[in-house]
Order: sequence, then structure tokens, then C-alpha cells
Amino acid sequence: MPKAKKQIHKRPSWDEYFLEVACLVSKRATCLRRKVGAVLIKDKRILATGYNGAPSGLKDCLEIGHCLRQKLGIPSGQRHELCRGLHAEHNVLIQAALHGVGTKDSTLYLTHQPCVICAKMLINAGIKEIVMGGEYPDEMAKKLLREAGIKLRKL
Repeated sequence: MPKAKKQIHKRPSWDEYFLEVACLVSKRATCLRRKVGAVLIKDKRILATGYNGAPSGLKDCLEIGHCLRQKLGIPSGQRHELCRGLHAEHNVLIQAALHGVGTKDSTLYLTHQPCVICAKMLINAGIKEIVMGGEYPDEMAKKLLREAGIKLRKL
């Protein structure tokens, strides 16, 4: 009788694992333009998660049926103040604060590169590294993160 071939199971690296979790979190996003997920990690443990969408208890763009920025033809990365939603990075930091979880020296896994507004918040939150899956058209964000000494990696 022939020997059965041994199945080889390749475990994902920690980076792949946490970025995959961020992708899963992004599926909860209520933004019509872009689905973003964030996972805050320290010592290989999940501290908090966040996705982009309207503040708790308020109608989101899915419920309203349109995105104001899209309706006005505003390009990606501009006029964030007209958006009903919070970015995934905002929400992950808010969730950590709400539950008394420190963010200093943690790593943030994101489905997309942060914008400049989020970059400034992440700098002040003490994030030491950002691992991202996709790009975002914001060179100033990259510049500020580099200047702050935050490591930015794309998988």
C-alpha cells in the first residue's frame, strides 16, 4: 500500500496573520468609497480593532444611500471634514482609549496607508510601527511618519 503524502501546512507569518485580521475587520466598514481595517498589536496580542464608518448611533453612508464627498466629486485624500465617517485609525485609537488600553510602542496593521490626519494622531499615540497592505495618495503622511521615526512597511 502506497504511503499517503504528508500535507504541508504553511502557517502565515505574524505580519501576514495580523494584516489578514485587518482585512477581516475592514469588512465591517460602512464607507462607500474605501473599506479600511486597523488592528493594534503589542507583544503579538490584539489590543484593539477599528474600521471606517460613522460614529456609533449615527446613520452611515450605507444607510443614507450616498457619500457626500463622492456626490461633490471630491478626490480621495481631500476635504476629510465633509465625511460622516471616522477613519479606521481613529476608531482603533478610540477603542483602545475607551477600554483603557495603552497604545505606546504598539504596532498598527492597516489595510491602507494612513492619511496625514491619521498619521499625526498615530504619532501622538506613540505607535512605533505601521504595517500596511495598500497605498493611499498622501505623501505628507509618509514624510511626517518618517520624521517621527515611525517605521512604515508595506507587505
